[in-house]
Amino acid sequence: MTTATSPAVLADTFARHLATPVPPPEDQPWAAQDLAAGAAGSALLHIERARTGDGTWQQAHPWIKTAVATPVSAADTSGLYLGAPAAAFMLDCAVTAEAPRYQEALAALDHHVAQLAHRRCDAARTRMRHGRPAGFREYDIFYGLTGIGAYLLRRSPSGTAMARVLAYLVQLTRPIRHGDQGVLPGWWVDHQPDLTPSTVPAGHANFGAAHGITGPLLLLARALRQGVRVDGQEVAIDTILHWLDTWRQDGPAGFWWPEHLRLGELRTGRPAQPGPARPSWCYGTPGIARAGQLAALARRDPARQRLYEDALVRCLTDPDQLSEITDAGLCHGWAGVYQTAFRAAHDAAAPALRATLPDLAAALTRHARPGGDPGLLQGAAGTALTLTTAAHDAAPTSGWDTCLLID
Repeated sequence: MTTATSPAVLADTFARHLATPVPPPEDQPWAAQDLAAGAAGSALLHIERARTGDGTWQQAHPWIKTAVATPVSAADTSGLYLGAPAAAFMLDCAVTAEAPRYQEALAALDHHVAQLAHRRCDAARTRMRHGRPAGFREYDIFYGLTGIGAYLLRRSPSGTAMARVLAYLVQLTRPIRHGDQGVLPGWWVDHQPDLTPSTVPAGHANFGAAHGITGPLLLLARALRQGVRVDGQEVAIDTILHWLDTWRQDGPAGFWWPEHLRLGELRTGRPAQPGPARPSWCYGTPGIARAGQLAALARRDPARQRLYEDALVRCLTDPDQLSEITDAGLCHGWAGVYQTAFRAAHDAAAPALRATLPDLAAALTRHARPGGDPGLLQGAAGTALTLTTAAHDAAPTSGWDTCLLID
């Protein structure tokens, strides 16, 4: 029986609160094309509901129209979460076999996304040739080549743009020598985790799914599982897995990984972080464990798969770690934890992960509050989409969580 606090009822309530799209500010027309906080992201909720029968296409269309009401940017600053790739991802989620709506606009955007990928790969190659360290916006899921690659894997897996993105990520895993700092991981960045300049020129290496090496691992592994491969891809996956093995910490509640490492930590071989941080998709054990699990599946390594699945189960049943989660959002709240666990559970070799889902769904419903920020990543749309997953106990029909690379 459905209760007032069930995921289905809450998802309906969220959808009613998000019934009418709000146009972007006049001085920020690009904001509608923001997948994280704009209409493009919020549209995904109504697209998923229309596809499941919980809503209608008449409810979804105004959000879609708002997202593309102004010229869509294909500038070099655009990525999966902003501009042409974001709009294209939204439209692709809306296309069904029965009603191939939006196909003409999607085909036009596909061309721009492919050209963007080529330009971004050219820029990255130039940066590498000059021996400069990378930055998040070159390679991450939100605005970098990993996110663009996630879209290409969905729409054009055999295209040359997809191959170039994968080849770039292979190159990214190779060590670099930067000044007098010696040998560093290829994904070393010259700024702080919050994107501010480093107080010293050293920078850091990031572990998270959102901005760290876990994002490229997710894409490399998912591509390999689909039979999409380039030279060196398996070696690149193994390189990242070796990095995660090297820095894996063993605590009372199982394995965990630091959020990032600075030069001094790299040199001593000891992270400064004393214990596991907040569990989340963007940072922490859930995102890393899902990446490790997918990589183990791609490399046909059942022992490693069990290791990552056990790490995730231990994390998701540890009251101390779960107490650190303070919101219901997708990026670093209960929604992201649930959606990541749901995807991992359906690939798991043992039932323990599946057994965590009811308690995670209950925690999500307790923390979910309609209203406030309507956005996907930290707002109501992402929470409602995850409530929809919990209500149906089924993977999204639109594949909206491809934008997290956990599917």
